[in-house]
Amino acid sequence: MRGRGNVGRHLNRWLEVWRPTQVPDGAGGQSTTLVKQALPVRAKVDQPTPTERMVAAQSSSRHSHDIFLLPRTDVRRGDELRGTDDLGNAQVFRVQSVVQPSTPVYSKALVELIQAEGEPDG
Repeated sequence: MRGRGNVGRHLNRWLEVWRPTQVPDGAGGQSTTLVKQALPVRAKVDQPTPTERMVAAQSSSRHSHDIFLLPRTDVRRGDELRGTDDLGNAQVFRVQSVVQPSTPVYSKALVELIQAEGEPDG
């Protein structure tokens, strides 16, 4: 993703954005639910390093990825980004933070891969 060229050509996946939203709980309070945003976003999901994969294979570990986005993409801390691979395996990433370089040619979301028990490392 280095350089000042067209970053969009590297964004080879579409991910749904699910945002935490407060909704009435029916008892006078509120609860938080994830609401799918209207449009998916174009993204490039970087693969973790071999060391990160080894650590993620251990129980109670975090599995992090960098996801590159267009600079004005509306993705926020706490959002979930959801996509599927060619095999139909859903991936869910929880956004930890979003940063931009000093010249905003892209945004980079630092995310944690959320895996259910028994899922393969990815």
